[in-house]
Amino acid sequence: MNKTTTNSLSQQEVYAVNKLIDEVSKRQLNDFGEINSDIKNDGTLITECDRWSDQKIVEGIGNITNKSEGVLSEEGSKIVPESNAFWVVDPLDGTTNFAAGIPYWAISIARFVNGKPETAFLDIPALNKRILAIAGKGVWLNDKKISRKNLSLINNNCISLCSRSIKILQLQPTKSFPGKIRLLGVSSLNMTSVALGQTIGALEATPKIWDLAAAWLILLELNCSIIWLNENPDSIKAGQNLGEKNFPLLTASSEKTINKLLPWAKVLMEN
Repeated sequence: MNKTTTNSLSQQEVYAVNKLIDEVSKRQLNDFGEINSDIKNDGTLITECDRWSDQKIVEGIGNITNKSEGVLSEEGSKIVPESNAFWVVDPLDGTTNFAAGIPYWAISIARFVNGKPETAFLDIPALNKRILAIAGKGVWLNDKKISRKNLSLINNNCISLCSRSIKILQLQPTKSFPGKIRLLGVSSLNMTSVALGQTIGALEATPKIWDLAAAWLILLELNCSIIWLNENPDSIKAGQNLGEKNFPLLTASSEKTINKLLPWAKVLMEN
């Protein structure tokens, strides 16, 4: 393929990334329930499928871009690339679910331009769902363009928490939490659930850049509210090591819901 510019991906390049995800998704589905896990230095799980998927995606992106755009990935280099356009990859978000035989995990790939997500791919292999988001152009679910008008939030007051943010219930034991709690066990899908109308809010206490990269653009394109509780990831700089960097965030379907959840998020950050 020709060298990719810093403009939007061509249709040919989008097709190539989708074919790459097809291959990785197939391998993950074949390995699901049949593979053992190890523990990384940070205490999280990893499987051989994580490693294979990471290597396959990183190599595939290199082929698609003729190695003109750098890649930051969970299982590979965690240094922000020097190239103006670069990619952020989480090859298997939800390894604990995957290793435990719970059919809910995701492949997250996002291309950044000038420090912000420009194209995002989020695949849920076990559900046969794939989301594509392009900055300024919208979001597609399984090739069908969607908008907030398509998404029903009637009688929905579900709020997604990550495993680390669940402690807000202990920090405010005398207060009633303003919604029904959901813990999906997959950071990218916790956030994306808001964009898809499955929940009205989500709180992520310790997401890394690869956890949020694709979901970030999906949320923006579907006009969801986002509050960065510490540092905005659009401040990242070339050469920066993001291996230990968290970007806690609160996202919601409306400003009203954001305002309702923000006091709970602040208590979490203070503690």
